[in-house]
Amino acid sequence: MTPYFFGAIAPLLVTFIFRNSNGSKRRRGVPVDTAGDPGFAVRNQRFTSPVQTSWEGVSTLAELFEEACKKHSERLLFGTRKLISTEVQKSEDGRSFEKVELGDYEWLTYADAFEAVSSFASGLFRLGHVREERVAIFADTRAEWFIALQGCFRRNVTVVTMYASLGEEALCHSLNETEVTTVICGKKELSTLVRISGQLDSVKRVICMDVDIPSDASSIEHGWTITSFVDVESLGRENPVDADLPLPADVAVIMYTSGSTGLPKGVMMTHGNVLATVSAVLTIVPNLGSKDIYLAYLPMAHILELAAENLMAAVGSAIGYGSPLTLTDTSNKIKKGTKGDATVLMPTLMAAVPAILDRVRDGVFKKVNATGGLAKKMFDLAYARRLHAVNGSWFGAWGLEKALWDFLVFKKVRAILGGRIRFILSGGAPLSADTQRFINICFGAPIGQGYGLTETCAGGTFSDVDDTSVGRVGPPLPCSFVKLIDWPEGGYLTNDSPMPRGEIVIGGPNVTLGYFKNEEKTKESYKVDERGMRWFYTGDVGRFHADGCLEIIDRKKDIVKLQHGEYVSLGKVEAALIVSSFVDNIMLHADPFHSYCVALVVVSQYTLEDWAKKQGIVYTDLSELCTKEEAVKEVHASLVKEGKKARLEKFEIPAKVKLLSEPWTPESGLVTAALKLKREAIRKFFHTELLELYAS
Repeated sequence: MTPYFFGAIAPLLVTFIFRNSNGSKRRRGVPVDTAGDPGFAVRNQRFTSPVQTSWEGVSTLAELFEEACKKHSERLLFGTRKLISTEVQKSEDGRSFEKVELGDYEWLTYADAFEAVSSFASGLFRLGHVREERVAIFADTRAEWFIALQGCFRRNVTVVTMYASLGEEALCHSLNETEVTTVICGKKELSTLVRISGQLDSVKRVICMDVDIPSDASSIEHGWTITSFVDVESLGRENPVDADLPLPADVAVIMYTSGSTGLPKGVMMTHGNVLATVSAVLTIVPNLGSKDIYLAYLPMAHILELAAENLMAAVGSAIGYGSPLTLTDTSNKIKKGTKGDATVLMPTLMAAVPAILDRVRDGVFKKVNATGGLAKKMFDLAYARRLHAVNGSWFGAWGLEKALWDFLVFKKVRAILGGRIRFILSGGAPLSADTQRFINICFGAPIGQGYGLTETCAGGTFSDVDDTSVGRVGPPLPCSFVKLIDWPEGGYLTNDSPMPRGEIVIGGPNVTLGYFKNEEKTKESYKVDERGMRWFYTGDVGRFHADGCLEIIDRKKDIVKLQHGEYVSLGKVEAALIVSSFVDNIMLHADPFHSYCVALVVVSQYTLEDWAKKQGIVYTDLSELCTKEEAVKEVHASLVKEGKKARLEKFEIPAKVKLLSEPWTPESGLVTAALKLKREAIRKFFHTELLELYAS
């Protein structure tokens, strides 16, 4: 009885006490008096004024990195996997896929990294780049990306960032608008640069991160000189120059968004802006330090990843680089029988966008369902028992039972991401409740859901570690005040009951200067109040819960008025419907000249094919299956079911759907690098299909 009490009953009592003394009832954000537009404003309950820096004497990203390298000089910082072999494999339908075999991680210490940064900074100067000119980094995430970034900071050179998947038109626009003179890129991106060389106005120098530079890239007709990254480092090592360090108000980065509508805009971020967000997140994530290993694979051209890596380096953590296509043992680019990045690195921390976490969840469920039998029954039972516990039930799996399920079932799932994950940061888009619970249960780790924008350096709100609620994005970060202001046209007011609602406005030292060479748009979206605080008007609509946590409920720009006057929020409906197991991605389309909505649905191949097999439906490939009336009816029925479950109005649920077999990727130009829908591009690409849905 005694062992049972201490193993099973005691944890229940501790949990009950903890939940009632320190649980979701406590206030996490509190009202605060602000100037500017009237509204309902909230701050983090632990900080009376916005945090600017968490490190004494540090006011820029360059100082932050230098201090970290001095303090942690012997520790490991950057890890990169060596390429062992590459081969091209062909699928049954004739398509070719590149598969790679990668070795163990090879590491640079903090001292090595600082020496590389200093050498690169000196080499950049010796190549002829002066501080008044701008450098662009156009490459996938890798150690050289970080080294180049910090190297530029040591010369107070502003860095222009752009996604490696950016289209040629947007790339030309970004480089020409900022008058970039030096481009740092990888071999893959270099080929894109060569194709548009005749359209570039100011590029004089190209630095290639890879040693094997294609001969056609060196041609004098391009108007640039080209140098390898290692040669720039060698040049600087042999001819060092003193650092020319920036001030907090100097522009560190002009970050080009991936442009979900039209050409991308360049957001001007100062060192002080980014440092404020980095400092705030430090206060939220528990026990960050030198024992942590961070898996870096998201684009560093995205503020979420750029801020995360600078934070990891600041606290002495190790950063191992990977890619979305080599992340796990079953990732698309990993050669069968070899190991993915997470298995080799065994990280403790990672950042993710919801789309990637959704794929991990779907992959696990797919494997469980395919296995079937006793293994599936055990997984389903373990998941249900732990779900009860995570949702707060006394009668869920706690204590010894939890430990048993972790050992028997979830240990295998955790091995997918290396088996040591203790915290996941999610941002860039709303995370579904199902996926959040999946991570909590299967990986046994809290998931911090953040809300922020490029314009606020990813700073806005961030959920507390002990908050197990779903559908919310937490209280304001310590660097931010978050205010709701009335939007009467949309029916959202700060005096609404039971919760204040309105457009979300974010203020604080993390709010950026504005859009590069776009004063009109800057004045439209940014305001400075009479107390000097800078505010960004997000266009998102939210509501504050009683404990000071924010929930995103709508988007001003996504609202369409139907023929009979009803308003439809596209993003809200998509978030409700994408949880259907048949859906990989979805775009709702509403036309003011019609009384109903339609939808384009990228199907989940496994779910649809599994359903078709059970129904005895004959088809040759997924594309044909998507055209079959039975499949369309089944997927539509699942959307109706999810819509009703989410309490959507009848006019919000799509009346007709078109099933699509090909996934939407950044390479296709239909989603951004952060996997957000590019609505206008999708509408143009599927113009005929949308017309047919309304005509049929």
